[in-house]
Amino acid sequence: MGRRFVPLLLICATLSQSTNLLACPFCTAVSQTLRQEMASMDAVVVAEATEAIEPSDTGEVELTVKVVLKGEKLVKVDQRVKSIYFGKAEKGRRFMLTGVDPPELMWSSPLPLTERSEDYLLKLTKLPDDDVERLVFFQEFLEDEEDLLARDTYDEFAVAPYSAVKALGPKMHHDQLIEWIKDPEIASDRRRLYLTMLGVCGDKKDVPMLEAMLTSTQKSTRGGLDALIACYLTLNGAEGLPVVNKLFLDNKKAEYADTYAAIMALRFHGTETDVIPKEQLVSSLHHVLKRPQLADLVIPDLARWGDWSQIDALVELFKTAEAGNNWVRVPVINYLRACPLPEAAAALVELEKVDPAAVRRANTFFPVPAADAPKKDAETSQISDSAASGLVQVFDSGKPLAAATAALPQVGRSATAISAVNPLRLLFVSSITATSLTILIWLVISGGTLPAQT
Repeated sequence: MGRRFVPLLLICATLSQSTNLLACPFCTAVSQTLRQEMASMDAVVVAEATEAIEPSDTGEVELTVKVVLKGEKLVKVDQRVKSIYFGKAEKGRRFMLTGVDPPELMWSSPLPLTERSEDYLLKLTKLPDDDVERLVFFQEFLEDEEDLLARDTYDEFAVAPYSAVKALGPKMHHDQLIEWIKDPEIASDRRRLYLTMLGVCGDKKDVPMLEAMLTSTQKSTRGGLDALIACYLTLNGAEGLPVVNKLFLDNKKAEYADTYAAIMALRFHGTETDVIPKEQLVSSLHHVLKRPQLADLVIPDLARWGDWSQIDALVELFKTAEAGNNWVRVPVINYLRACPLPEAAAALVELEKVDPAAVRRANTFFPVPAADAPKKDAETSQISDSAASGLVQVFDSGKPLAAATAALPQVGRSATAISAVNPLRLLFVSSITATSLTILIWLVISGGTLPAQT
């Protein structure tokens, strides 16, 4: 019976991962931390297997409560509780259990604990309310040998207010971050976090290392490229733009994913920081207009940032568009619709004669793009000479780091929302959809069960 749902779970996991990829390229989806889980439950205990546990058809096991972390009025030490666990465990193995719906508590599946992870849980219950002090504790477990602790502390940083991450800067372990960032085996999501932290505690001395990573031909070295470029530009300022232009924006041989990562980093700096003047960021984006297959990625940014210097270039791009990149025509029309200059109005009349259908689609399905409103003084960071340091300079004090780093993809979604569909970006989603439909059709034909294993 359980195997029947495996394909469906795979579909859900795959679609979830694809959504997370679009939602936050600086970090993976943030799961609920142990601290958050404990706070949301009625009871939390450490329970022990009083006899060896063997796999069974029902999975029902009975455990003895040894430590009550929460809910002292609902459960007592030495009380026996029942749960569902399909694994195998020796006598004396300890687990974390969470319970809800008193008075007859329903218990979660047991989470196996080691002596260290049990001690970690006990310390979680004693942490102060101050976000910075909690991060001081959690950073000691980043990349811990126990996956449970390493994963939980990563998630704690991801949900922490960015103001707390910045305040942690003087207490960050700079050299340790460098070691992790340079590790070719490090997971991309972890490297993104450590690059974000390096943007807080790093300085110009770190720029050569970051530039070497950018120019490396090893994909493992350039994992988390969007965060790498953003960190490089944060610490190097406008001086780093020529390198980014040469490697990713003006380079017609650069891979689509690499160019897109660079565009995301520039959007990030254009909307969330004042490290680099917007005029220089826009100038870098102009390079992408020379690559017709990718030009639609940046045209909305030019309109949103009020750069009206590219009317002639975009008119030419519209006229020379071929079947392989004619999706660029709608973004061009939207750019001209947003432009207040008389030259834009004249160009619209001219281009409607070339492709009236594209003009009609733009007018029918897309609102006129609006330029970004100027930042209020209270929302704008002043960058001092000693602090070209925050990878993210402007965030609400209560905004989590995950939401902060999600600024890049959010900008990407708003930018591409006014552009026509680019087939390259549909390929990944289409492949997932096709695979999911194939599995679902097979389930219907087979009656919803997997073939028996021999």
